[in-house]
Amino acid sequence: MSTTKSLPERSLGTQGFSGSIQGYGCMSLTEFNTPKKAEGAEQTLRHVLEQGVTVLNTACFYGDSLNEEIIGSVIKDFPRERVKITTKWGPSWVDGQLKHDGSRDNCRAACFGSLKRLGVKYLDIFIFRGPPAPNTPWEDTVRYMKELVDEGHVKYIGLSEVSPADIRKAHAIHPITALEMEWSLFSRDAEEELVPTARELGIGFLAYSPLGRGMLTGAYKVLNDVPAQQAAFNPRFGEANFDKNAKLVQNVVELAKKKGVTPGQLALAWVTAQGDDVIPIPGTKRISCVDENVATVNVKLTAEECKELEDAVPHHEVAGDRYHNMKHISYKYDH
Repeated sequence: MSTTKSLPERSLGTQGFSGSIQGYGCMSLTEFNTPKKAEGAEQTLRHVLEQGVTVLNTACFYGDSLNEEIIGSVIKDFPRERVKITTKWGPSWVDGQLKHDGSRDNCRAACFGSLKRLGVKYLDIFIFRGPPAPNTPWEDTVRYMKELVDEGHVKYIGLSEVSPADIRKAHAIHPITALEMEWSLFSRDAEEELVPTARELGIGFLAYSPLGRGMLTGAYKVLNDVPAQQAAFNPRFGEANFDKNAKLVQNVVELAKKKGVTPGQLALAWVTAQGDDVIPIPGTKRISCVDENVATVNVKLTAEECKELEDAVPHHEVAGDRYHNMKHISYKYDH
């Protein structure tokens, strides 16, 4: 194994979890809904770990479970205590569709399935991906996760895409360590209610898609640059919204030149600067992009630079929702 570097660490929650200041979103290692591996997946993940990243974020439903198998094949070569596994459950594939299931049976099957595929004896953070499932009272779902903590299979509990009210209910049953949520210059809706609620309760953040699903890197100059799957998956890349969002990205490009960094590094540094309780988890298939992302830990932004960036990318001017069907993703559509 190559020499492994180290990165500064951040703590999430008040129960003892700590990990590298930047994590890695493992969804890039496979297709989302089919067991198809990205080219060089193992090499990319190994490089991620060798660069000092310790926080890996995955899900039992990524790549129809293949995602976790890939991670397991790589992390066996690293000390277990050095790798912090955060994995999600809740949605399950049924006839090609994701169905939410908050039952005890699904909770335990997801946990033990993840443990087996990852080849580990415990999960660092077991995250329920919301919204709460219709087949189980929310408080019961949280109790099922608490059982796994009490039994030693899970160290900490996390939540994703649930409402402030649901966070409070869950936290009253068992302390929540982390809230996994989309947070970037393009996605700031969580700042209104979720962030203040979590901070009041002492809950940290795993910020996914901190690069606006790649758009904030400036890689997509014209609509034809966008992969068809990306455009189909995210409305912000759609024909009706692309040009508006590309203009906002151009503002990031200009400020990045001024700072002497890449647009992606500037956008990622902004997320990192949102608080010592935030660990961004960018995902990429490319080793060169891993290096660019990790180098961002050395990019420091002043409060004035953050404000200048926010003014250059007014979040209310970002065109399009985070997903096509927000009803099944965002708690705001369920209350």
